[in-house]
Amino acid sequence: MPRFQKNDNFIDKTFTVLADIVLKVLPASKQEKEAFSYYRDGMSAQSEGEYAEALENYYEALRLEEDPYDRSYILYNIGLIYASNGEYIKALEYYHQALDLNSRLPPALNNIAVIYHYQGVKASEKKDLETARTMFDKAAEYWKQAIRLAPNNYIEAQNWLKTTGRMASESLY
Repeated sequence: MPRFQKNDNFIDKTFTVLADIVLKVLPASKQEKEAFSYYRDGMSAQSEGEYAEALENYYEALRLEEDPYDRSYILYNIGLIYASNGEYIKALEYYHQALDLNSRLPPALNNIAVIYHYQGVKASEKKDLETARTMFDKAAEYWKQAIRLAPNNYIEAQNWLKTTGRMASESLY
C-alpha cells in the first residue's frame, strides 16, 4: 500500500519517514493506521499533481477513518483537488462537509469565500450585478468567519473587506 515516492524532495522524504515512525508508535488501531497511510499517500500524490491517485487514496482513507476531526481534513483535501480542477460546486460540497465535522477549519472557510468571490467577479463581468453582490456578500461572510478564527491570516481578504465596506476595521476581531 505505501506509495512509491517519485519526488526526491527532502521535505517529502522527511515527512514520509516521520509519518512512518508515528504510525509505528502511535497507539492506534490497525484501521486508523491504514486510514492515515492512505491519507499520507493522498497528500503525496496531490503534491505531485497526481489528482486521480490522490482522490483514490483520500476516498479510501475516508472509508476507513472514523474520527470526525480527521475526516474533516480528508474532506478538505478532496475539496482542494476539485477546486484546483475548476469543479467549484463539488469543491464547495466537500468544504461544507469538512466544516460540518470541524467548524474551526479556517482554510475551508477561506476557500469557500474565494470560490464565492470568483463567482462574484464572473457575474460582475457579465453585468449581472445582483448575482455579483450576492456572491460577494457570501464571500464576505465566510472570510469574516475565517478571520475570526485566524486573525493573523487572510490579509488580502481583510483588506478587501475593508475597502469594499463589508467590514469596519475595528470589527475584524
